[in-house]
Amino acid sequence: MTEEQKSLPKWILIVSGLIALMELMVSIQICFSPQSVLETVDLNAKGVDYLIYMWAARQFALGFIFAFATLKKSIPMLTIAYIFFLVMFVGDFFIGISQKENALIIAAIAMCIVSSAMLFALNRRK
Repeated sequence: MTEEQKSLPKWILIVSGLIALMELMVSIQICFSPQSVLETVDLNAKGVDYLIYMWAARQFALGFIFAFATLKKSIPMLTIAYIFFLVMFVGDFFIGISQKENALIIAAIAMCIVSSAMLFALNRRK
């Protein structure tokens, strides 16, 4: 383990671990109970199951990446994960605006702030 990895604060690892866990749980929920996440979508429409599984795979991949980077205590890997997280939630923000869905807008803003704060904290460690 390098000196850089030893200096990574536990709170960063805890937040990153919680995000990993959250993303993995969302992935499982999307796969096994999509109606709880997609209330306004006709789940019987053709092709919707394909999109649901693609979304679940995206969430699972992000959770796995966060878990791996957290376990490795890798600042570069966590930085890349948080950049992806930030870009994803910027996209969600614009989707929320286009769909006029206030809950999505607020959640996206909150997660953009969290992502930005984590990127700032990680970059201070370099």
